[in-house]
Amino acid sequence: MEFRSEYADVAPVELPIHQAVLGRAGEFGDRPALIDGITGRVVTYAELVGGVGRLAASLADIGVRKGDVLALVSPNTVAFPVVFYAATCAGATVTTVHPLATPDELGKQLGDCGARWVVTVSALLEQVGRAAEQAGCVREVLVCDHAEGYRSVQSMLAFDGAVPDVDIDPARDLAALPYSSGTTGVPKGVMLTHRSIATNLAQLDDLVPGRPGQVVLAVLPFFHIYGLTALMNAPLRRGAAVVVLPRFDVERFLSAVETYRVNGVYVAPPIVLALAKHPAATGYDLSSLEYVVSAAAPLDAGLAAACAGRLGLPPIMQGYGMTELSPCATIWPLAEVHDAPPGSVGKLVPGTELRIVSLEGDGRDLGVGEEGEIVLRGPQVMEGYLGRPEETAAMIDSAGWLRTGDIGRIDARGWLYVVDRVKELIKYKGYQVAPAELEAVLLAHEGVADAAVIGVRDADGEEFPKAYVVRREPGALSEADVMEYVAGRVAPYKKVRRVEFVASVPRAVSGKLLRRELRERERGGRSR
Repeated sequence: MEFRSEYADVAPVELPIHQAVLGRAGEFGDRPALIDGITGRVVTYAELVGGVGRLAASLADIGVRKGDVLALVSPNTVAFPVVFYAATCAGATVTTVHPLATPDELGKQLGDCGARWVVTVSALLEQVGRAAEQAGCVREVLVCDHAEGYRSVQSMLAFDGAVPDVDIDPARDLAALPYSSGTTGVPKGVMLTHRSIATNLAQLDDLVPGRPGQVVLAVLPFFHIYGLTALMNAPLRRGAAVVVLPRFDVERFLSAVETYRVNGVYVAPPIVLALAKHPAATGYDLSSLEYVVSAAAPLDAGLAAACAGRLGLPPIMQGYGMTELSPCATIWPLAEVHDAPPGSVGKLVPGTELRIVSLEGDGRDLGVGEEGEIVLRGPQVMEGYLGRPEETAAMIDSAGWLRTGDIGRIDARGWLYVVDRVKELIKYKGYQVAPAELEAVLLAHEGVADAAVIGVRDADGEEFPKAYVVRREPGALSEADVMEYVAGRVAPYKKVRRVEFVASVPRAVSGKLLRRELRERERGGRSR
């Protein structure tokens, strides 16, 4: 059975991404576009557009050409959007990189995509330099600030040459090349065209908040597709002011909401968890907040309700997507926030189709309320993985359906629920156990700060659930306490049967649990 968005289709946006985002910037003129949440520095829309044009001209002058790949390796700064849009204006494709990537990780990405240019910050020059040497394809490294021996973006912004007139085909030319592990653990370049990213923004227009003058807090990283869309492209397209923070810190986050009278925040579940449990969270004026959206990883309905209730927030909205979807597939429509069923990740955005496919391997489509793999189709689907046709074919079939690797169900009203990952289900004596369900139970315990669950095997090779638990107070919980707590709240076959207390659980910057790291750790422990 195929499900289709209840909303009218949107026309494909046939514009380069910098035009799709900044096309109305002239209307906003002296309104703040970007605000440095640390220093208070303001960049107006007029300054943003002027800076993008001058930097694009300067990039063209030093040799950046259509089809070049420019790597942007930086934490969140007010310079990040300027560099991104200037690069696409000059015809380049931007590959965004985690600023904490090791030289080897960065070098592999640079080499895989053939990056000719790297823009970074002076604090990261050592690892960027080593990575560029390893990759062997980088022509020049630029810095956003200043460093001796490197060309500075700040100096390039003074260039007075003509803005390059580059013939960009939005349907074919790549705007962004973020890297994703997809349904496997190997990072791959996700080919996103100007049209796919811009059309995904249009798909959200009538469903999510946004207006000129609204203030949005950007603490999730711009280099991740979630931050790039929700905290950079979407708000700047609508004339909002984006308050930029380089990283998440509870008190700095809350202080920024209070100081700048922030109207909207986009977060990941770990931030919701911190807001729900951190003692400092109730000491700030959050009355300006009109909406909070959580995405990038499953958010338990109980945790969402506890956080909203504790801080006096509106219901925490959810969305669902992935890098390969530019990235959004579903969202809580703003008009239905108070009617949304708890735990849902929203309704399909316009022009998006969905199937729920049986996990038995027979390719059978399932119906309302049945759980299976989520398969999606729409104009926001990626072109494929760079240089990996076989992996692309395994992800997207000939009819354009993309396998997400996520397990979910859809109800009769069109609300989607994500249960877990296909490859992370635990099979206990033939029963399927979803780690995310057990993690939600654990996080509801007052003494648990964070938790992750994976399947491990006993001496007989039988798989069972093991929990990694971060205690709020050292020594406050025992293994027996945790197992008894979970056993009282789940079916017998779902019980946690081993507990290990840890200082932290591994998470991606998006907030997604990196369960594979725990599985690798388990395998390593058994081999010693």
